[in-house]
Amino acid sequence: MSSPSPWSARHLHAYLNAGVEPDRAPLLREGDFARVSDSTDIWDAWPIQRRDGHPFTLDDGSQVWMALAAPRFPDPDERHGHARITLFRLAPDGAWHEIGPALPDGLSPGSREWSGSAIADPDGALTLYFTAAGRRGEAELTFEQRMFSARATLEPDGRCTGWTDLAEIVALDPAYYMPTTAGGGIGTIKAWRDPSYYRGADGRHWLTFAASLAGSQSAFNGVVGAAWAAADRPDEWQLLPPIVSADGLNNELERPHLVGHGGKVYLFWSTQAHVFDPAGPIGPTGLYGMVADRVEGPWTPLNGSGLVFANPVEAPAQAYSWMVLPDLSVTSFVDNWGGGDVRRFGATFAPFLHLVLDGDHASLKQA
Repeated sequence: MSSPSPWSARHLHAYLNAGVEPDRAPLLREGDFARVSDSTDIWDAWPIQRRDGHPFTLDDGSQVWMALAAPRFPDPDERHGHARITLFRLAPDGAWHEIGPALPDGLSPGSREWSGSAIADPDGALTLYFTAAGRRGEAELTFEQRMFSARATLEPDGRCTGWTDLAEIVALDPAYYMPTTAGGGIGTIKAWRDPSYYRGADGRHWLTFAASLAGSQSAFNGVVGAAWAAADRPDEWQLLPPIVSADGLNNELERPHLVGHGGKVYLFWSTQAHVFDPAGPIGPTGLYGMVADRVEGPWTPLNGSGLVFANPVEAPAQAYSWMVLPDLSVTSFVDNWGGGDVRRFGATFAPFLHLVLDGDHASLKQA
């Protein structure tokens, strides 16, 4: 395996110095979205997918989604300490309905459940890949992260039952990846999280995840890690060194995921303005990505800079945690919407956006 493909200051300078305005998501206004629940806040979300990446559809045409959820708090940041993966049904008419927690109480080995992905086979056999944050029963919450898988049955009504086979996917290799036990806070913690499943054209299984580079001299050492499994052995994961590195530029390449399109493989991730090295350059909060012929790389930043689109200037933290699906629709959650000095945490699913991909160029599809 070659060295990770860099996402560097040089790439961002190309965008900043060109003076070209990036694509920006439409400004959200009151009435453009609705909360799923008055008492539950949701954020990072993903559909239960088929192995080809498309959302799994129930017999009635509904999709089942997972999202991180927590009770509604006066301070939205408190939600991170109470996060649980929760099931939602997306009805054919576009309405969202809360089902309830995905995992039964006491199954997760962490004190919180963080992002991941889920795959269902035609018979309803489901595999969830997720992040366990902290340790179950810990007296004080920690930011240690481990990645696990577990199996269940996806029922016709969207519930997941009969959970079994809880297992740690891969152990962190300190030769390539920095441990997450060093502490920190929101925006500065190190990463070993967000496992996202992808099946390659050759049948191999892949997981990409957010991680931090071992041995870095910078506090901004975010990378995209990867593991693979043979087509006929989907549970025997082999850890690889990072495939993309933002060392010296950015601390968190969150929820990285792969999408096949036009004979290419696209890697997307989300990041926020405040996790760039303040020495610059600093990109906007938005969706970023690269393209390659194969998962192992080499990877080329989309649009030269890596930036696919950003939040609107008037509301730079309007939405976050974008996920691109095989039909190039893009989901996210409503974060601090409306702009201004008043914090408005939307805490619900944002309206879908759509991309146009052409080789190493990516743009928002115009309405």
